[in-house]
Amino acid sequence: MSDDNRSTPILGEITEPSSLHEQAAAALVIAGALVAVADRRVDAVERDEVIRFIRNRGLAPHLDEQRLEAMFDELAERLDRPDFANVVIDTLRPVSDLAIASHLVDLSERVAAADDDVHPHEVQAIKLLRLLTLVLPRAKPVAGRSVSDKQLASGDTT
Repeated sequence: MSDDNRSTPILGEITEPSSLHEQAAAALVIAGALVAVADRRVDAVERDEVIRFIRNRGLAPHLDEQRLEAMFDELAERLDRPDFANVVIDTLRPVSDLAIASHLVDLSERVAAADDDVHPHEVQAIKLLRLLTLVLPRAKPVAGRSVSDKQLASGDTT
């Protein structure tokens, strides 16, 4: 009997990010991808804006551009499924206590404007992200975090 019905990870898919940094990058990417898919049309310029935003702010220096592109493509695809809300919540929850909420909203606004057409559904996606950053349960503190994780948690990425 074949395991064809079994879900296998696609290259670049985030099944369980292994570090706080990877989780933070996934949260940033999901914010951009959520807005990008909101108008039912993902433009390359929207994906490029997500990557440019992350790069220009040094928010995920440990991930190369190809990894961020793959992450964006996979998450955008997953957001096109009926359980998209769970994907968003599950991606944001692990980093809900980090100081990246303002980055999430800023990124989402830039993605909405990237294609020079802010669709009403993109505005709704931005409002949803603002709400989620306020109400998501805080992640439980992890004992023994490294210095770089503490810097990420405080928003100090320099």
